[in-house]
Amino acid sequence: MESTSTVLRELRGAQKPAKGVSLYSRYVNRPAGRFFAAAAFRLRMTPNQVTLVSAAFTFAALAGVALVRPGPWPAVLVYLGLAVGFALDSADGQLARLTGRGGPDGEWLDHVVDCAKMILVHTTVLISFHRYFALPSDGWLLLPLGFLFVAVLTFCAGLLREQLGKAAAARGAPKGQGGSVPASRLRAVALLPADYGVFCLVFLLLGDETAFRIGYAVLAAVHAVFLALFLGKWFRELRALRAD
Repeated sequence: MESTSTVLRELRGAQKPAKGVSLYSRYVNRPAGRFFAAAAFRLRMTPNQVTLVSAAFTFAALAGVALVRPGPWPAVLVYLGLAVGFALDSADGQLARLTGRGGPDGEWLDHVVDCAKMILVHTTVLISFHRYFALPSDGWLLLPLGFLFVAVLTFCAGLLREQLGKAAAARGAPKGQGGSVPASRLRAVALLPADYGVFCLVFLLLGDETAFRIGYAVLAAVHAVFLALFLGKWFRELRALRAD
């Protein structure tokens, strides 16, 4: 079997393009995913098995949000579970590209887990707010619901943009201006607030109710702004893909 260093070199050549990726995903999550993918390769795991391990870490961490009273140590454990789950979410795709064992079933499973993660992360915050937080008013319970709405709409609209773009390309429609924009450091920095890995950092604040509420609210507002920007961008790109 190939050595770990050899596998890591091959994985570096099996990365997705850097365009549209934040600095966190490019320099933290993807490199961490490479190490997990290399370990999974040596353990002869399949990409789908890595996806399920990723789900186990993520869902265990989210169960802690809903069922354990917030505190400094639970906050650290929740963050680590979410961060490892996110890195493994990158590892499954890297392993699939390395081994050539990816397929529609793996892509479907990955999206199902992503969708479940997105719904549960805000649902568990709502449960924690209700069970453990001394909220200034009941109106704070609407915050996780609003964040959930923004997250689901962003996920669904982005997925539709990707699929409709592929369908238009298959019909031979023009690519539009957005297809040739190279990756840029400025864009990678600007996308940091919308990165799931950066979002996970807010759970380190769970030991302080006020800090967590404010941090979570700020991220909700930032994601709402990004949603508005993304919707406009994706609509313009799809309109440009229409065949003459």
